[in-house]
Amino acid sequence: MKWLPAKRTLYAGMVILLILVFAMWLLYRDAHEKYEAQLSVVVFDRHQVPLSVKENVRGHYVLETTKLPEDFKSLLIKKEDKYFTYHPGINPFSMVRAFSHYLKNGRADGSSTITQQLAKNLLGTETNRTITNKIVESLYAVSIELFASKEEMLTMYANTVYLGNQVQGFETASYAYFGKPLMNASHSEQIALLATLSHPSTRNPWEENVEYSVILNNHISPEEIFVPPVVSERYSLQQDAFFELKTATIDCDKTCTTTIDNNVTQGIRNILSKNIDENWYRNVRNGAVVVLDAHTSELIAMVGTRNPQSDLDGDQINMALAPRPIGSTVKPFVYAKGFELGLRPYTLVEDREYKYPIATGYSLYPKNYDGLYHGEITLHEALSNSFNVPSVKVLEYIGLDNFYAFLSDNLHFTPIQEFESYQYGIALGGLEMDLLTLTHYFTLFPQEGSLSPLKIMQSSQDNFSLPPQSNITEKTDVIDEKYIELVHAIISDRYTGVNQFGLEGNLNLTHTEYGVKTGTSRDFHDSWVVGYTPDFVVGVWLGNAENKPLEQVSGARGAGAVWHDIMQYLLATEYNKNTSFSFDYVTRIPMDGSDEWGLQSDIVEEHTDLLSDDTLILSIHPYDTFVLEGALTIPLNARKDVTWSVNGRKLSVGRETVFKPTKVGTYEIVAFDSESQTREVVPIVVTELE
Repeated sequence: MKWLPAKRTLYAGMVILLILVFAMWLLYRDAHEKYEAQLSVVVFDRHQVPLSVKENVRGHYVLETTKLPEDFKSLLIKKEDKYFTYHPGINPFSMVRAFSHYLKNGRADGSSTITQQLAKNLLGTETNRTITNKIVESLYAVSIELFASKEEMLTMYANTVYLGNQVQGFETASYAYFGKPLMNASHSEQIALLATLSHPSTRNPWEENVEYSVILNNHISPEEIFVPPVVSERYSLQQDAFFELKTATIDCDKTCTTTIDNNVTQGIRNILSKNIDENWYRNVRNGAVVVLDAHTSELIAMVGTRNPQSDLDGDQINMALAPRPIGSTVKPFVYAKGFELGLRPYTLVEDREYKYPIATGYSLYPKNYDGLYHGEITLHEALSNSFNVPSVKVLEYIGLDNFYAFLSDNLHFTPIQEFESYQYGIALGGLEMDLLTLTHYFTLFPQEGSLSPLKIMQSSQDNFSLPPQSNITEKTDVIDEKYIELVHAIISDRYTGVNQFGLEGNLNLTHTEYGVKTGTSRDFHDSWVVGYTPDFVVGVWLGNAENKPLEQVSGARGAGAVWHDIMQYLLATEYNKNTSFSFDYVTRIPMDGSDEWGLQSDIVEEHTDLLSDDTLILSIHPYDTFVLEGALTIPLNARKDVTWSVNGRKLSVGRETVFKPTKVGTYEIVAFDSESQTREVVPIVVTELE
């Protein structure tokens, strides 16, 4: 059986071949792992603009490209390896020449193929040129040729070459030296990058490599004219927009793509910086802006400082995440809850002085921003003009515990202090909230009563525990759409609010489909505006990171100017889809010769007087305390003409009078309405000055 030895030889050969192929595959897998290890973690914006590039294991920055421009590939092959498309990873003639050079000079120099150079870059043997390393590199080169396409090899090589100044890869170098991706680089810019290959530390574009670029251009593309390219300044591989992501602890372990729009973010930062400069004399030092996609709750822009490169005046604080008293921006939520419990825009409320005992042991006397009371008005008028007193009455109608539950259970809001410490101060703007959380809550209006999780990453639902004070992990129905429509009908009305905001001002846009609410915290520490279209929501805060008061900068006057400019800017971008609001539930209801917003199913009489108050005495409250100093005069006002008496002694008859006590003590002020035979008693206390 003479054929048996031949058969065994064949089998042995096949086994050896399989072993060699497997060994080559192991080398290729190791090469690919080394390649992956050399890539930087990159954070991209939604349009693949790199926001942050981290150092790789070699201390270099790498922006990986997955597709090289065709013209650049041609130039690269002409310069480095003109037989690249034909050889199996090694060029025998080059190998012989390198070996001869080694025997003569003791150094294995010579022309390596692109695949061998790739192996050298992966193995880290660029500066250790020995014959042993040459052999190992060749083995790796062959393994790569066996299991990767020429396109993949060329791309891997383009991402591993060192080009000076901690820059690795041609894509990174194009951004670093010319401020643009490689696909946008001109012929001369491509030549300048290729000229850097031989001496990256001394002949890169920042070190004037024009002479070498001209020589290279004449050698590989003499038909083209080399024009010295404009070199960028020392390019940072970390955009300003990454400041806010970093301070929000958004730090990807692997390369990731965010929902941030870098270009829009920079445009908004410029608007914010300009407005801060214009209001510097009013003690405005800091500001923040948040922009959300109203359809998806994607974070388009978060600007927490006017200049991330500055160390002055709190510029290194991301104020978009800093909780501050939100002023009247809370009122739309108070009114929405009130409407859910039966109130309506046409419900009447008496805007006058009220007294509310609070947990501190003192009493709260709510005041309006303008210091005036406006008598009987509708809730539409009250919210449009952002009056404080009616808002407290609405909160009283809802009940504090009910509203606390709405904040915690429906909005999943986590307060800075216990809810009980705020009480009616919530309606007066004392609740602290960060701008990102507040802006997210305002997506309730374009999303018709629902809250979707804030989205920051395009490829996952991971929102890195943002916004800070809320935890919405799935789409949540917060409040019925019809009550949201009622609130929107009011805060989109720019005419009823003329009392406080005028017909012209920062809150008026060329666009018609929008709603907006201002806020000013106590003593002008914070200026807020949050507004929305059906397509996007914009929140703005202006103030001082050191919590110093501003110089009479209200929400409309300060943050309103920033908000106006940003809204007009966004209306000209791709984010404005010209969507219209729907009004499926609200309707106009005739009211005393006019009309008002209500629901189609309303029985008007059941909602009009829910906040009615038949109290006779309006100007004083039980156990008000007055200091007997000088000629103390206490004004007394009633709802109608009454008979006034003090401690049983008749004082006068009429709607108004005065009481002038002459000694300390407790006094019973009595008002008697002869028409209804109603008697109302209010005790007050007069004390001495301590």
